[in-house]
Amino acid sequence: MESSSCPFLPNLLLGIAGGIQYLSLKRATKRPRKSQEHTLRKILTYARDTEYGQQYRFAYILEAKDDAELYRRYQECVPANDYEDLRPYVEKHKHGGENILFPGKPVLYATTSGTTKEPKWVPITDVYLHNIYGKMTRVWLFNFIKNRPKVFTGKIVSIVGKVKEGEAPDGTMFGSVSGVTQRDCPNFVKKLYASPHSVYSIEDYTARYYTLMRMGIERNITLVVTANPSTIVEMQNNVNEFFEDYCYDIEHGTLKADLNIPQWIRDTIQPYLQPNPERAAELRALKAKYGTVLPKHYWPNIQLLDTWQCGNTAVYLDKIKGSFPEHMLHQEFGYFASECRFGLVLDDTINTVLFPHFHYYEFVAQEDLDRDNKRFYQLHELQQGKRYCPYVTTFAGLYRYNMNDLVEVGPCFGNTPTVHMIQKVNGIVTMTGEKLHERQFINAVHEAEMLTGLQTKFFVGFADLDKSAYHFYYEFADQSTSQEQAELFTDHVDALLKQSNIEYEAKRASFRVKDPITHRLVEQSFEKFKAQCIAEGARDGQFKMNLLMQDEKRHQKFKALVLDSEG
Repeated sequence: MESSSCPFLPNLLLGIAGGIQYLSLKRATKRPRKSQEHTLRKILTYARDTEYGQQYRFAYILEAKDDAELYRRYQECVPANDYEDLRPYVEKHKHGGENILFPGKPVLYATTSGTTKEPKWVPITDVYLHNIYGKMTRVWLFNFIKNRPKVFTGKIVSIVGKVKEGEAPDGTMFGSVSGVTQRDCPNFVKKLYASPHSVYSIEDYTARYYTLMRMGIERNITLVVTANPSTIVEMQNNVNEFFEDYCYDIEHGTLKADLNIPQWIRDTIQPYLQPNPERAAELRALKAKYGTVLPKHYWPNIQLLDTWQCGNTAVYLDKIKGSFPEHMLHQEFGYFASECRFGLVLDDTINTVLFPHFHYYEFVAQEDLDRDNKRFYQLHELQQGKRYCPYVTTFAGLYRYNMNDLVEVGPCFGNTPTVHMIQKVNGIVTMTGEKLHERQFINAVHEAEMLTGLQTKFFVGFADLDKSAYHFYYEFADQSTSQEQAELFTDHVDALLKQSNIEYEAKRASFRVKDPITHRLVEQSFEKFKAQCIAEGARDGQFKMNLLMQDEKRHQKFKALVLDSEG
């Protein structure tokens, strides 16, 4: 298998560029309070003369003599926001307005799919894209080398979004920030990828994954990057489902003719496709030896896998246990959203190192979330082990923006607290005051598996306000699991939820919350649901969902995925 022609070069260049930013991060994290004051002043100065800055008195806030007064004035003058509060300003930008939330216009919008509301259009400024996101990416790549020096001796398989998905009314494109970053990376980095960037423009979901893995399994892959571990499950399933097609294509230097891929993309891919009968024979030998081929078989030299491991994505990690070589480092992708890349994980833990010199952070303690008069904590005030909801202020027009996430504080990096994702705040569902947590539901299912011996491949729960009952959907590993067995499984889940949530127990005892309703799902239910969402505009690389919801739109999709024999 091939290796990079000159692995020393990327290590040297990325080491220099990323090392400079890494040292800057270390300096900033030593004095988080001072770094945060400096950052907030920079953001407010940057946006002082905008419509939003004038409306909320940024000039007055900046007259504060010290950090304590600065924070006080900022909280007094600028309201805490969610996206709907900022939407009117974003709409002005979308229709050509300048100097609304920030100087000038956005260079890009990142869009997130809506459920009951309109999609979010998150503006991305040139300052954010290059001075914040770009510098953070350099630290990210540098850290790969720091943790695994051989990480760039082979090729990279990466899942990013499409660069351009459409245009705003004024012509500004919307698409993927990670896609733009990968498109605009230096040529020596582009040469490290197993496939050209055009692959991410393939609209057909099946064709895109086939093409990525067609080039991926042929090559010596040493780094795999995709935010969601469910993507890894799909990739390895795809290899086994279309194994002979892959071997034929690799042997003959072709790409399946029946795939829905535009000719211009096929033309960009063709230079990557050369007849390789030796590799095809290697793959067939692996299939004969192992039956089911896994990444550890066709990528034995992989050094690092970078995915989410926190929150509900941990559910998918069980599906890839044993899939990779033992020597490989599985690194947490870190706390990241379309609105903001909060920081990076720099070691083998799940803790995201925050960048106090890039964003301004505020936090509300979990116990205060339902209060009208919330106390906002500064970064340096966080307590290890406690949970908070973050609010962020950025160079891209987000001011005191509620991320609607619940994070837990970990050990300090320097003197700056780290965080890791627990769940979305809206992962707490209530119909009659029971406040059932997504994490409680996940734990109950896992405990029920141990008690019953039944194993799930996927599960999800929905609150039904009309019936005042929860619907629990399971895809069992054994598809012959009967409806009766599934209902007994739910009985265990229900009992465990009563044990972990006193309010749920009380509401069930008083029949305000009725007996949960059990459904069995078809095979590959999650994959089919995900494909539907992607067809509707969701991004596959960053696709995520809650496993406990009060979302009728998504509920309807799962109603269509139950077994015909249910009843």
